Amino acid sequence: MTVASMLFSCSMHVGVSNPKMSSKASACCLLNRPWTSSRSMSISSCGQVGVSEKSKLLCRAGALQVESAPLFSVGQKFQLDDVIEAQQFDRETLGAIFEVARSMENIRGNSPGSQMLKGYLMATLFYEPSTRTRLSFESAMKRLGGDVLTTENAREFSSAAKGETLEDTIRTVEGYSDIIVLRHFESGAARRAAATANIPVINAGDGPGQHPSQALLDVYTIEREIGKLDGIKVGLVGDLANGRTVRSLAYLLAKYRDVKLYFVSPNVVKMKDDIKEYLTSKGVEWEESSDLMEVASKCDVVYQTRIQKERFGEKLNLYEEARGKYIVNQDVLKVMQNHAVVMHPLPKLDEIEADVDNDPRAAYFRQAKNGLYIRMALLKVLLLGW
Repeated sequence: MTVASMLFSCSMHVGVSNPKMSSKASACCLLNRPWTSSRSMSISSCGQVGVSEKSKLLCRAGALQVESAPLFSVGQKFQLDDVIEAQQFDRETLGAIFEVARSMENIRGNSPGSQMLKGYLMATLFYEPSTRTRLSFESAMKRLGGDVLTTENAREFSSAAKGETLEDTIRTVEGYSDIIVLRHFESGAARRAAATANIPVINAGDGPGQHPSQALLDVYTIEREIGKLDGIKVGLVGDLANGRTVRSLAYLLAKYRDVKLYFVSPNVVKMKDDIKEYLTSKGVEWEESSDLMEVASKCDVVYQTRIQKERFGEKLNLYEEARGKYIVNQDVLKVMQNHAVVMHPLPKLDEIEADVDNDPRAAYFRQAKNGLYIRMALLKVLLLGW
């Protein structure tokens, strides 16, 4: 058992304070303390964790001892106050989150850990429609024993319809809850919310900006389906200009070695230059292509996306030009390698033909289920610490 999973196991039994509130007031959690090779402490009521020079973790009645150095460093970079963008994660942090997510797969009903968030309230504040993201966050909170305050279509049915600013809404909602999950129609809204709130904020999608929890579950799915993240080839297909999922995914895949990305899209929705420049700066190879069949034959993952009609406004002629240009069908499956998978952030329309669902390489519903475990992990880490 690695350190991350043992910390997870111990946290089921030991109360830990909210890392964000601790760091903004009197820092009192493991993430705010530098790791040293010779230090011993115990978990106190404020959530401090101690380290000694032994070689394994021992959980007893509120005491934690650690033998030898952990598999990942614990320091300021592991402070997780909010989840706003994919760039905030490094490779080690991703591995630690995935390890917690794997532990979450075992939580059912009255199993250990199913009440770890009892007494916590999560507010889901969604200004845009959502099915999987909102419900998976709410399911995640309830599976861990917490409760949910929810508002669907907040753009129309919250005080935003009366002209209230996002900042005022956040200040109000944080008085009712312990963590806020925000979906907004404006890029950058989540960053504004996090700057305002004294409780954790999770970006559940901000317009055409980013969707970091989706990217986390996407990378988690790729690792589980393909068995590795280094040395993979990924084809990003569809609406790459407006797709916040592919933008966030590109940022995360840049953390891994020898990754190559292929961009396949209609001309009106090509991947934007900021992503291309970022990948180039990180030494990640990328290539634009108009041939989906050729790309599919090379890739470990074909990541298809929907052409987003809602992002075109009145330019419906451009939407019609882009729609239906690249479709994953049986012909695409025939050229794909046996180990390769088709992924999609969902909802899907006509960009994947219905009979593809029956192919074992269609991973998008497994991908959606993985979102539950990733979001359980994020809630645990943000509210209780590592």
